[in-house]
Amino acid sequence: MKQYILRRLLQMIPTLIGISIIVFAISAMVPGDYITGKDNPNMTAEKEAQLRHIYGLDQPEYKRYFIWAGNMLQGNMGESLQHKQPVTQVISNYVWNSVIIAFFSLIFSWIIAVFAGVFSAKFQYSLFDKLVTLFIFLCMSLPSFFIGLLLIKIFALDLGLFPVGGMTTAGQSHAGSWTYVLDVAEHMFLPVLVLTMLSTGSLTRYFRTSMLEVIRQDYIRTARAKGLKERTVIFKHALRNALIPAITLLGFELPALFGGAIILEKVFVWPGVGQVYLESITMRDYPFMLGFTIFLAILTLLGNLLSDVLYGVADPRIRLK
Repeated sequence: MKQYILRRLLQMIPTLIGISIIVFAISAMVPGDYITGKDNPNMTAEKEAQLRHIYGLDQPEYKRYFIWAGNMLQGNMGESLQHKQPVTQVISNYVWNSVIIAFFSLIFSWIIAVFAGVFSAKFQYSLFDKLVTLFIFLCMSLPSFFIGLLLIKIFALDLGLFPVGGMTTAGQSHAGSWTYVLDVAEHMFLPVLVLTMLSTGSLTRYFRTSMLEVIRQDYIRTARAKGLKERTVIFKHALRNALIPAITLLGFELPALFGGAIILEKVFVWPGVGQVYLESITMRDYPFMLGFTIFLAILTLLGNLLSDVLYGVADPRIRLK
């Protein structure tokens, strides 16, 4: 196992080099830069050239890449042009806000998907199964911003149950920690609800398909023939084996956990890293855009490794070589 993990980590090095080259090349091909992205009407050609020299934007692309890659190897992702702070500091300031809503939506979506998938497979073609299937395709077909705006219209504007957006109530003093926690929980309810709906749809479909395959196996029929309770057969034998392929999905949730819901954070004005990333693209803040993209690439590769390791741990019959 240790040799496998070490070998996979070494294989990530050329992959990351290739990713960095592609990402940097795409950013270099995009017309405009941070100076033109600011759209300052008072900007003169002389001042523009001076700023490009200060930010190093007047150098050839290949030289800029090697400078950027050399700094990355030293753990320096550069300085965000928009925030005037190191990229690592900007990520640290905003990424945990995204993790909060992503973590709770992950927990809720997996709990709902497991039980909905199990009972949908158990009572195949029943009314419950048809309603679950309808819900799945509804969540998968509607875009996230539409669901978000619809929930804002219903729960925030019409019913007034939850805030329209933001993370905390402006001007409200949080004397105690519980006051702050409750205020954040109230603001995060709608974003978490939308993310849970989007994730639950695809996960339920996956669990339902996996359960339908497992409950038709011979050992399930043998367990029932032995007189075991149906609850024991479903939740102890069938679900346990149906969860083995699904365990690998947990590894791929790692980049999503830290990546932020870009569109939803914009809709709900949630101060997460996804919204900052979107603004960096608009403002041509290439240091932050490149640094955060590499950050997500590393998380994706680590998540892929984690999913392979978890699969091998869950099923001893699989050997990792």
